[in-house]
Amino acid sequence: MELGRTGFVGRFKPLHEGAARALDALCEQASEAIIGIGSANKYNQRNPFTANEVRGMLDAYLAPRHTNYRIIEIPDFAHLPGMSDGAPWATHVRDAYGTLDTFVTGNPFVQRLLTPTYNIIHPSNIIEREKWIRLRATDVRIAMARGDGWEGLVPVEVATYLKERKLDERFRAEFGLATLGLLASGTPSEDAAQEQTHAQEVTAW
Repeated sequence: MELGRTGFVGRFKPLHEGAARALDALCEQASEAIIGIGSANKYNQRNPFTANEVRGMLDAYLAPRHTNYRIIEIPDFAHLPGMSDGAPWATHVRDAYGTLDTFVTGNPFVQRLLTPTYNIIHPSNIIEREKWIRLRATDVRIAMARGDGWEGLVPVEVATYLKERKLDERFRAEFGLATLGLLASGTPSEDAAQEQTHAQEVTAW
């Protein structure tokens, strides 16, 4: 499939194997891939890495493999009064990405917001079926909070990036107990409810 100039958005906190496969397929099939870091203005339990750190993870994985991508930062506005319907976010996305041939997303909320502007394609349509992985960054953060096996859920380059900068240790110190506590209670955080689905976990299909 030839995608032309194509947009994609995800939080990538952290970039995991499923999202990495989606990005590989995106870069292989697009003439230019514009990758947005969602919730770039957030630093909290669900967003425990800064936009610059996410950019570092993306470059660590993508730069040795692809040259046709560009990274931009997409903030989340859902916590602001009167902006929870996603309309301001959609306007910002249109301004940030400009004219596109395609926008790839599996998020129904994003699909609804951007369908009037862009040709929407689901990730399952660009990833070979044998490469489909169902994996959420939430799963990686839970494993990281436990300090057990998270490295196997992310690309080697991402694991190296995080460990060399001790970002996994920082995550456990700042958010580890809260992450495991919410897992045990089954209660979503207030911030998760506010963000709704603007920059939902990327799931590669």
